[in-house]
Amino acid sequence: MSEGVLLIDNKNNYIVNRRFKSIFDIVGEDKEALGEVIEKYKLLTFSNYEGYAESEIWVKGKKVTLESFCNHKSNIFKFDIILFKEVTEISEARNEIEELKFALSSLKDVLDNAYQGFVLVNEEGKIIKWNYEKLFGIKEEDALGKHVEDVIENTRLHIVLKTGKKELYDVQRIQGHDMIASRTPIIRNGKIIGAVGTVLFKDIKEVTDLAKRLKVLESTVDKYKSEISRMYCANYSFDNIITKNKHMLKLIDEAKKAANSNSTILIEGESGTGKEYFAHAIHEESSRRLAPFIRINCAAIPHELLESELFGYEAGAFTGAKKEGKIGKLELANGGTILLDEIGSMPVSMQAKLLRVLEEREFERIGGNTSIKIDVRLIASSNENLEQLVNKGRFRQDLYFRLNVVRIHIPPLRDRIDDIPWLCEDILNNQIKNVGSTPKSVTDRALFALKLYSWPGNVRELRNILERASNVSIGNYIDIQHLPDYISNKVTNGRINTDKQTLKDKLAEAEMNAVLEALKYCKGNRTKAANLLGIHRTALYKKLGSHGIDIKTI
Repeated sequence: MSEGVLLIDNKNNYIVNRRFKSIFDIVGEDKEALGEVIEKYKLLTFSNYEGYAESEIWVKGKKVTLESFCNHKSNIFKFDIILFKEVTEISEARNEIEELKFALSSLKDVLDNAYQGFVLVNEEGKIIKWNYEKLFGIKEEDALGKHVEDVIENTRLHIVLKTGKKELYDVQRIQGHDMIASRTPIIRNGKIIGAVGTVLFKDIKEVTDLAKRLKVLESTVDKYKSEISRMYCANYSFDNIITKNKHMLKLIDEAKKAANSNSTILIEGESGTGKEYFAHAIHEESSRRLAPFIRINCAAIPHELLESELFGYEAGAFTGAKKEGKIGKLELANGGTILLDEIGSMPVSMQAKLLRVLEEREFERIGGNTSIKIDVRLIASSNENLEQLVNKGRFRQDLYFRLNVVRIHIPPLRDRIDDIPWLCEDILNNQIKNVGSTPKSVTDRALFALKLYSWPGNVRELRNILERASNVSIGNYIDIQHLPDYISNKVTNGRINTDKQTLKDKLAEAEMNAVLEALKYCKGNRTKAANLLGIHRTALYKKLGSHGIDIKTI
C-alpha cells in the first residue's frame, strides 16, 4: 500500500501501518514521534465533521497530504481513519503524466513533419491513427476503425502484419502517383500488435530531384576535399624528382631509407634546388603518408606571428586574437609530418621552444596552461649553412644538433648540368598539361647555351626561363634566340663566346660540333656517324646524351 494509514479513536488509541512510519521516519514504537504527527492532525479539528475531508500538514520538513474519514456523531464508537501521502510522490506521478503527454505530442509532431503521411493499424489491420488527409483527401474520422485494405490502394500493411518483416522505401502506386512508402510491424513481447505505414515521398519525381541535389552536394564536398588534400597533403613523390645524375640518384636512395624512420631530417641546398620536393617525397614514402603534411615558411611570416602560427593560441590570449582561439600548425600535423622551410630565419627565442617540442613531444598554446602531446615527424630545410649560423650566434647549437640527425645536401644545378635536357623535357611536358600549350622541345644550340650558364636560381630559374621562351617562340622548338641575352650571348652563331671560355668549354664545343657535323654528313645515321668519328656506336650515344643532342632535330 502506498499510503500511510492512521486509525485513531476518541480515547486516543491508535493503529498505524508500516508505510505511515516510513513517511515520517519513525523507528519502532517511537511514541514521541507518533504523538507529534497525531497532535498536528488534531490541530485541524475535524471533531464536528462527519464524512470525508482533505488537507495538508508539514511534519519534520515534509509536506504531506491527508484524506480523513471521520465518524464523530456515533454515541457508541467515534473514530478517524486518515490516509497520508507525501506530496513529492503525487508531484512525481503528475510529472510522469505530463512527460507522457509531452512525449505523445512530440511523437505526433515528428510523424506529422517527418513524413508526407502515416497510418497506424492494430493487429487486425484496422486503422487506429490516420494522417493521410492531405495526401488522399480522406479525413481521419472517416478512416478510423476501417480495415486498411478498404481505405489505401495497393496497401501491403496487412501482409506485414502476417510476416512481421519490414518493407522499406517501396514504390507504391496510389491514385495515379508512384509514392515511396515504408511499412514496419510493431512487435511487443514477440507478438505482432500492429503496424505503421509511412509515405516519405508522394511522387517518385521528388526522389529524382533529391538525387540531383545530392549529386551537386557530393560535387561540392569533393571540391573541398580536394582543396584540403592540396593544403595538407604531399604533392610530390620521388618520381617527380627528375634526374639521371649519379650523385642525385644516391641522395634519393638515402632519402628513401630515411623516410622509413621517424628521425628528424635536415635538407640543405641553395634556393631553387628542390628542397621542398624532397620533403614532400619523404612524407609520401613514409608510413605517415595518409596523415597530414603541413608546411610553414619561417621567413615568410612576421616573427611576432610565427609563434602563434606554429603553436596556436587560446581564446583571448592577446589583443586581436580570435575569440575562439586557434589551432597551431604543430597540432594540425599530429600523426603526420611538418616541414619548417627556411628554418634559419626562425627567431632564437622560438628556437628554444621548438627544441622542447623535439625533446619532450609536447607544447602549450599561447595563453594556455595545458600540455598538448603530439606525434610529429619534423623536416627542416634551409638555403643557408646552419653550421655557419651557429658560429655567428644566429642559430642555437643544441637545436642544430637535434635537427642534424639525417642530413641531405642537394647540389646546385651548375653541378649537375647533365640533368638539364631531362629537366627541360619534364618542364615543357608539364606546361602542356597545366596550360595546354603547344608541345615544344629545346634545340641542341639552346641546350648547349643552357649548360654554359651558371644557374644562380637553379631549377626554379630554369623553369621560369623555359616558360618565358615557350611564350615567345613560334613553332615546336625553343632555340637560342628565344633565351635571355645573358644566356644566349655565351654562344654566337653556334660557337662559344671565348671571352671567358675555359679549356673544358672549348673541348666540349669542339666535340659537340664534330658530332653534329658527322650526323649531318651521314644524314642522321648513327652507325655511319660513329664509324666516321672512329668511335663505337655506344660511345656516340653517350656523347649525344651528354651534349643534349636530339637526333630528330638534325
